[in-house]
Amino acid sequence: MARRIDLNSDLGESFGPWSMGDDATMLSIVTSANIACGGHASDPETMFQTLVSARENGVSIGAHPGYNDREGFGRRVIPMAPAEITRLVAAQIGALQGVAALAGARVSYVKAHGALANLSARDRKVADAIVRAVAAIDPSLAVLAISGTQTEQAARAAGQPVFSEVFADRGYLSTGELVPRGQEGAMIHDAEFAADRLLELLETGHMPVIDGAPIALDAHSICVHGDSPGAVVMASTIRTRLEAQGVEVKGFLTP
Repeated sequence: MARRIDLNSDLGESFGPWSMGDDATMLSIVTSANIACGGHASDPETMFQTLVSARENGVSIGAHPGYNDREGFGRRVIPMAPAEITRLVAAQIGALQGVAALAGARVSYVKAHGALANLSARDRKVADAIVRAVAAIDPSLAVLAISGTQTEQAARAAGQPVFSEVFADRGYLSTGELVPRGQEGAMIHDAEFAADRLLELLETGHMPVIDGAPIALDAHSICVHGDSPGAVVMASTIRTRLEAQGVEVKGFLTP
C-alpha cells in the first residue's frame, strides 16, 4: 500500500455575496487547495482570503482555472480554439499569482476545473493547450492531472512536473474518465464507502468502475470536491481512515 498521499480540494469558489462550501474547515483537513481564479467562480477578495488561510494552514496552493462560466459553475463546455484555451488558462493562473504575491503565498501547481478538465482528459489538443499555458508561465509549475488521461500524458511529454489524482466522491468509467454528472453512479456520497474504495486502490493499484473490471490508476493525490454538501465529513473520514492504515497524508509538493 502507498505510504504517502496528498488530499486536495477545490476551494475559493465563492464570489461577491455568494458563498460556496466550508473552506475554513476544509483547509484544516486537506493538504492541497485548488483555488478558483475568477473563471467559473471567485473574485480578488475571495482569492486573497483563501490564499491567506491556505498559507496559514501549511497547505500547498494550486491554480484552478476553468471556463468563464459562472452561471454553469464551469461545468459546461464553451467552444474555444486551443490557442484561446491557452490564453484563458494563462490569464487565470496569472490572476491567482498576482493575488498570491499580496497574500505572501506561492502558487505551486495547476489543476483545470470542471468541463475544461474533463475535455482535457480525453482531447489531447485541449490538454496540450493547458500545458502550454502552464509551461509558458513557469516551467517549475506542476500539473495536477486526472490519472490515466490525456492531460497527464501531455504534461509528461512537455517535461512539466505532473502528479496524478483520483477522486474520492466521483464514479469512474473503464476509460479512466469520470462518470458524467447526472448519470447514475456519478457521485459518491457515502464517506465510508469512498474510504474503502480508496484503500482498495492504494492496496491494489486498481480503481473500481461502473462498466467493467477495475482499472489501473496511479495516485499521488485524492480529490474531495469542496462544493459537495458532505465535503467536510468526506474529507475528514478519508483522512482518518488513511492515517489509521499508516498512510501519511501530506502535500505532494511538501518535502
